[in-house]
Amino acid sequence: MLLQVLGTAAGGGLPQWNCACPGCTGARAHPERRRRHASLAVRAAEGCWYVVNATPDIGEQIEDCPDLRPGPGARQTPIAGVVLTDAELDHTLGIARFREAAAGFEVLATAPVRQAVGEGLGLDAVLGPYTDVRWRELTAAGCSLGGGGLRVSAVPLSGKRPRYAANSTNSGDSWSVALRLHDSGTGRTLLYAPALAVWSDAFDEAVRDADLVFVDGTFWDDDEPLRCGFSTRTATGMGHLPITGPGGTARRLARLPGRCLYTHLNNTNPLGNPHAEQHKLLAEWGIEVAAERMVIEL
Repeated sequence: MLLQVLGTAAGGGLPQWNCACPGCTGARAHPERRRRHASLAVRAAEGCWYVVNATPDIGEQIEDCPDLRPGPGARQTPIAGVVLTDAELDHTLGIARFREAAAGFEVLATAPVRQAVGEGLGLDAVLGPYTDVRWRELTAAGCSLGGGGLRVSAVPLSGKRPRYAANSTNSGDSWSVALRLHDSGTGRTLLYAPALAVWSDAFDEAVRDADLVFVDGTFWDDDEPLRCGFSTRTATGMGHLPITGPGGTARRLARLPGRCLYTHLNNTNPLGNPHAEQHKLLAEWGIEVAAERMVIEL
């Protein structure tokens, strides 16, 4: 299994266009600190890739990864489709960019996410005149990607839905899921969870079984949104378990046998600064922060 990290930032990226917080100001002064919206690309077979979440940065993310660029045919692309963890705008707006896909493309999503994106955002009607969007339901039972030995399944996490879908009649905890990718050839497993509201028993079992884990690192501590003045809710109130403090994820990750990396960093998170002291604390726990454009062979 070959992985390309396409982005590691939460909504808005780093810097965020309308923000002058220390994190965004620092990223403008030091371009090496810039982070694009959290996304991942995984190779399902030779010349066949799937993008995990299609962000507003998808065009630039593809151009930055030679393996994802088109060719050798004029309109031939190695990208076969998109796998969604949720219906949030930051993870779905990039789907519209795939309207140029001459041969069409797949989108794998849970039932409520498929309805929200296809009908709520209107992407079925918008993309229909341009290309063929083939939807596949993403379930806990899983399905193969690209016809090879790579299998993807959903680990339901919560019923947190985007604001535009607040009136949806769909209920349950499959609005936000972690993705479990298992390579039958190597026996290795990846778990990708960019949004984590609750550390459930099912999630705990999934992370213990994984060789590589990407976990929600949106906020360093629970009071970060309040302290930074951009929200009246805590991190957990916004649907993101913090890294540290009571209920934090770091100490749980430190006990796991697999490699653990944080992704989906908010612009206020001190980890956006590579020189922040918080990186030393994570290193003591054996945890990393995912880097832009990193490549991992699993």
